[in-house]
Amino acid sequence: MFPALETELKPETLSDPYEDFMHHHLQYYGYFKGPTCLPSAGHAQIDAVGKDPLMLSSPLLRSRQLLYDELDEVNPRLREPRELFSFFSSRGPLQAPKWPIECEVIKENIHHIEWVPPEPEYFYQPTGDEKVPEIVGEEQGTVVYQLDSVPTEGAYFTSSRIGGKRGIIKELAVTLQGPEDNTLLFESRFESGNLQKAVRVGVYEYELTLRTDLYTDKHTQWFYFRVQNTRKEVTYRFTIVNLLKPKSLYAVGMKPLMYSQLDATTYNIGWRREGHEIKYYKNNMDDGQQPLYCLTWTIQFPHDQDTCFFAHFYPYTYTDLQCYLLSIANNPIQSQFCKLRALCRSLAGNTVYLLTITNPSRTPQEAAAKKAVVLSARVHPGESNGSWIMRGFLDFILSNSPDAQLLRDIFVFKVIPMLNPDGVIVGNYRCSLAGRDLNRHYKTVLKDSFPCIWYTKNMIKRLLEEREVLLYCDFHGHSRKNNIFLYGCNSNSRKHWLHERVFPLMLSKNAPDKFSFDSCNFKVQKCKEGTGRVVMWRMGVINSYTIESTFGGSTLGSKRDTHFTVEDLKSLGYHVCDTILDFCDPDQTKYTQCLQELKELLQQEIHKKFSNFGQDVDLEASWSDIPLSDIESSTSGSDSSLSDGLPAHLLNIANELNQKMLLKKTKKKRLQTRKQRDEQYQKNYLMRELKLAEDTQTQLSGRDKGTSLEPPLISLVLPKNKETIQTQLSGRDKGTSLEPPLISLVLPKNKETIQTQLSGRDKGTSLEPPLISLVLPKNKETIQSKKPGFTASCSPKRSTNSGLGPAPDVKANWPRTRYPATRKDRSAVAAVYPSLHIYTYP
Repeated sequence: MFPALETELKPETLSDPYEDFMHHHLQYYGYFKGPTCLPSAGHAQIDAVGKDPLMLSSPLLRSRQLLYDELDEVNPRLREPRELFSFFSSRGPLQAPKWPIECEVIKENIHHIEWVPPEPEYFYQPTGDEKVPEIVGEEQGTVVYQLDSVPTEGAYFTSSRIGGKRGIIKELAVTLQGPEDNTLLFESRFESGNLQKAVRVGVYEYELTLRTDLYTDKHTQWFYFRVQNTRKEVTYRFTIVNLLKPKSLYAVGMKPLMYSQLDATTYNIGWRREGHEIKYYKNNMDDGQQPLYCLTWTIQFPHDQDTCFFAHFYPYTYTDLQCYLLSIANNPIQSQFCKLRALCRSLAGNTVYLLTITNPSRTPQEAAAKKAVVLSARVHPGESNGSWIMRGFLDFILSNSPDAQLLRDIFVFKVIPMLNPDGVIVGNYRCSLAGRDLNRHYKTVLKDSFPCIWYTKNMIKRLLEEREVLLYCDFHGHSRKNNIFLYGCNSNSRKHWLHERVFPLMLSKNAPDKFSFDSCNFKVQKCKEGTGRVVMWRMGVINSYTIESTFGGSTLGSKRDTHFTVEDLKSLGYHVCDTILDFCDPDQTKYTQCLQELKELLQQEIHKKFSNFGQDVDLEASWSDIPLSDIESSTSGSDSSLSDGLPAHLLNIANELNQKMLLKKTKKKRLQTRKQRDEQYQKNYLMRELKLAEDTQTQLSGRDKGTSLEPPLISLVLPKNKETIQTQLSGRDKGTSLEPPLISLVLPKNKETIQTQLSGRDKGTSLEPPLISLVLPKNKETIQSKKPGFTASCSPKRSTNSGLGPAPDVKANWPRTRYPATRKDRSAVAAVYPSLHIYTYP
């Protein structure tokens, strides 16, 4: 308000003690550079900063939270929180993988070059003369390699550390006796390696045993090991003796992969398909458990004294992924639209990475309008082909291609490139360190046992609350079928009928020599309810798929009968991006054509199915009402139901609790209050008396012929002495309405029965009221009294006289000859009527 006065007072302003303290504090943590205390000159500089933002570039006031461009000019954007990127540093080493403490790990770093064969690698053509070697075993052979401590079924994961087991790493390979010793030296204690034992059964023949998934006794499929001390121009034979699947692509021409270290360094040649006399057959060694199968092949190494590797498929390790992600984080262009985060930590403490890929939006409305696409891979660690497809997808979506830029403009991509890093590190084929198949536990609530799956599902759940998820794809590998195909979920909505099949049909048109639409299946089986595909579909993602890539090759088009290479799989990642653009094209011509083609294909399939059963169907009528699940067969995916259930450590605890419960004696719970004890006593007492009354009821003689109803029985029970008084009301003579009743008294202790016959009135007179006889338990005295208001007949025309009966101390002296208890000329009536029970309580 007073500029002149403010100008005069400002030079005389003293430093604020609070500001001095804050300068000390900020300088200590490195947020300011310069003098500790800023006197009046320092305050003037701060005031100048408030007027001129360019002063922020001064070395005295440089915050680590603000971003600076190449010209050292301030950028008003805040830096990303540092802890989110703490696992990557352009100057430091990568995060070393963590292993279970039972695993021994060698210190060597294994690295392979990427290489594409110049010529197609064709399938092996079986001749029928392949040798089937008989399994010898270590009894007649020599063990040249064997892992000592490998956790199997019964054990469970406890802890992990970088480098695995503590202590000195043992030399498991045999010691060579000299330069002439041609024994191969085996090794598999490196990242993703898998070989349990090697037995030398001949000069150049070896039997190999694969390690099962850790903490299980199942899933032997993935192998990856190293051999040294090779000899060239010599035929070696390797036989894997403990495979579990009855069918395999090795039986139809698939070859193992081999990598020569000398070829890689000398000729820049990487992994290639090798092997002859390939045979897949059943093991003749029957141990009484599940049947085992063998894979045998012969090979000639290209060099002497070479180091070679064998693998089931092209390896892609956790370290390979980290190197690739580090290159993205250090790329100044790609890091602008690709944000790297830690989704969670695995059981062993390894990071599960999440990539968010999208171009920055100009307005919040534009950002909110973007749909989402979710992709994941390596939930099964031995299916490395999923990682190579993911690699191709990332290479394209992060490129400067116009199609890639368009995809980033209209979509938000959430990518989890490795869902099961623990399994990848230790060389498992299917399970995590929980000893379970993660792709059967997407419905789990056990966050601590299945963190990767729990956080993935939770991330997608939150994403669905923000925006529509157009597509979910989980990349897998398949060991029994060639080509690439997918599994989907039939839509139950008539509005979206067949829409879930449009994307795979478009993908088959974009990659006709790799992708087979005929191999796709959309049936939702009960055993697959816990898979990511089905769970995401039930959460509302219509286009939810499992993309299966073969370990072998293609039987389609120009690539027929050839193995897939790394470039083939990476190209499929590009085709996925291309198909997303076709699927979301504003011009719906392609989409409509695919829907029409799908309807025609479905009609043909229905006609084929009914023709096989010898039936005719009118396809012009209501053919679309036929359930699609009835047309398709079950998927031929792996049966992982053996890997369902609780994780290994919880299963162990559950077994211990069950054993304790069996040993523990069951004790009856005591009643706490007097009221509860009284109620329980009365309940038990009534049950005993009711049973006693039912046992003592007897049926007396029936009425004369022609009468319709038998008189009812009245039973009086005295609880203390268990005495029962049974009263039978008998009928009258023929022609009369009702006979006078009889009252029968039964004493349970001495079985004495007192029968009293009550005389009736003359014919034509009304019924005299009945008498009830009471038995006293102590002196066995009988008290007779007339019961007022009691009528023996149910007819409303009967009268009820209320005369008094004899005195209590007078016995009734009724003649016993007038109405005998039984008569020979009367037949018993079959109907039995319930008695009236009257209880007295103590």
